[in-house]
Amino acid sequence: MLYKRYATLALSLLLGLTTAASAAQTAKKYNTLTLAGPAAVVTYPLLHMVETGALSEYTDKLTFRLWQNPDQLRVLLAKKEIDFSATPSNLPALMANRGAPVRLLNISVWGILWLVSRDPEVKSFADLAGRELLVPFQRDLPAALLDALLAKQNFPADQQVSLRHTRDSQDAIALMLTGQGQNALLVEPTASLLIWRNQQQNGAPLQKVESLEASWRTSFPEQAELPQAGIMANSTVADDIELSRAMEQAYAHSAAWCTTQPRDCARLVHDYIPHLPAEAVESAIRSTRLDSRSASSVRPQLEALYSLLGKHNLQAIGGRLPDAAFYGP
Repeated sequence: MLYKRYATLALSLLLGLTTAASAAQTAKKYNTLTLAGPAAVVTYPLLHMVETGALSEYTDKLTFRLWQNPDQLRVLLAKKEIDFSATPSNLPALMANRGAPVRLLNISVWGILWLVSRDPEVKSFADLAGRELLVPFQRDLPAALLDALLAKQNFPADQQVSLRHTRDSQDAIALMLTGQGQNALLVEPTASLLIWRNQQQNGAPLQKVESLEASWRTSFPEQAELPQAGIMANSTVADDIELSRAMEQAYAHSAAWCTTQPRDCARLVHDYIPHLPAEAVESAIRSTRLDSRSASSVRPQLEALYSLLGKHNLQAIGGRLPDAAFYGP
């Protein structure tokens, strides 16, 4: 009986190895696969993938492309110049509902927005009553989350937060550094970059006082998690289920490396994006919840977020919840 059990086990292992080898042999090969993302924490695992030669079974040339804003990302996707990209979680839903054959593979960023202030009386979003807040977002996901959060604070009519929209994050940083702004909502690594620059200039004390996600958990305990950003597959590769699964797994591996090796990850990011100081990048990594989970496994959290966005602006998600096939390979 013992011999028979070992023989059966050996046969199972042999069949498994044969199947894996067969899958590797039949994997579709691409001349080039292009990854893309902004200069944000969600992108950093992609850089590690390029550096370590991930997805080598599927391509001999894995490249990276930096984009500056969601509008530029939409153009790159439409022109099919990129295959996988870091993305705010609502953008692929919007595209899918407009007929684009894209898929959301995972969610990896659950906390990336910070309230930065030099006002010693501001310790949280609740302390912003009657104050001005610099906001470098107007139509993007962070703006919708901020609107929902501030509405939940129930500030008196004469103590509403005054939102001052800036052209971009760099404009907000400049205003904060010159004393023309006291409070700002910034995405990492911009928040850490502002504090780093302020220290270089020996400016008045400036600090990250509260993350939007921490305030959100208090205001919306029934929807405590915010799936803010992840990786999407463009129409060029969305139908290649095997590749998408490999992409999701490789990204999760690289995200875990960035989380456990923040200093080395920061140095790698600086090599690829030289205008980001390694010190600021390391701070951003340490203060960001980077936890890669498949889109299908967090579908309830995503649908809760999409429903919330739909209440404020239904077109932010393309008018409805995405179909089941949208969530992962």
